[in-house]
Amino acid sequence: MKKLFAFVAVLMMLSFGASINALAQDEPVDTTAVEQVADSAATETPAAVEEAGVTIGDKAELEEGGELHKKVKAKFIEGGAGFMGALLLCLIFGLALAIERIIYLNLATTNTEKLLGNVEAALESGGIDAAKEVCRNTRGPVASIFYQGLDRADEGVEAAEKSVLAYGSVQMGLLEKNLSWISLFIAIAPMLGFMGTVIGMIEAFDQIRIAGNVSAQLVAGGIQIALITTVTGLIIAVILQVFYNYILSTIDNLVNAMEDSSITLIDLLIKHNLKK
Repeated sequence: MKKLFAFVAVLMMLSFGASINALAQDEPVDTTAVEQVADSAATETPAAVEEAGVTIGDKAELEEGGELHKKVKAKFIEGGAGFMGALLLCLIFGLALAIERIIYLNLATTNTEKLLGNVEAALESGGIDAAKEVCRNTRGPVASIFYQGLDRADEGVEAAEKSVLAYGSVQMGLLEKNLSWISLFIAIAPMLGFMGTVIGMIEAFDQIRIAGNVSAQLVAGGIQIALITTVTGLIIAVILQVFYNYILSTIDNLVNAMEDSSITLIDLLIKHNLKK
């Protein structure tokens, strides 16, 4: 089922990018009007900036920021709206899933030592019910595992241990939720970039065939435009890979804390039963 969803997502990305490309090609731009507006804006901007009390250094920074924005926009258009739009969707969806996982994992992180101390104090003072109340009022997967173990403590230590192990597997599945989709976008982004490069190279060679001669300027321009999608795909994959590794590291820390604290909980239950 996940493979089917992934295939449908890729088709939607490609179709969305193709529609953007078609709209960009169908709608001609009046370059003279754009140049006139740009010239008028360039002449009016300094006066407006000076009236606002902006220094020369601030104007230089604004001009540099505008130039960077123009360069990025120009590279995006040169790479082709179809594949660049699909790559942009990969980045947006991948970052959204990664940020959601980071927020979830941060909320799931708890102070296990403090929780174990509270559970032990509750077992000493009020028994199993008091310890369950402590776990019920504490967020995080560790507290949920403790609650499941305490809930089966009346059936014996072995039953509590089995319950802790079973529910620990469930919590691990919740921690790793949506990681497969992030890895999917990490893999798709370079593939889309390479595909755009190959198609761009094919178009460049078609132009050479139509022209009838090999022009260095024509070949270099076509190859440069074709490689833009590859660079973009690799950059997106690197960004998402950093988030992915951070999420995996956080999950490993949580799993280790869950395993260590579960062993301590079983020891506390044995100790409590011996005292009884």
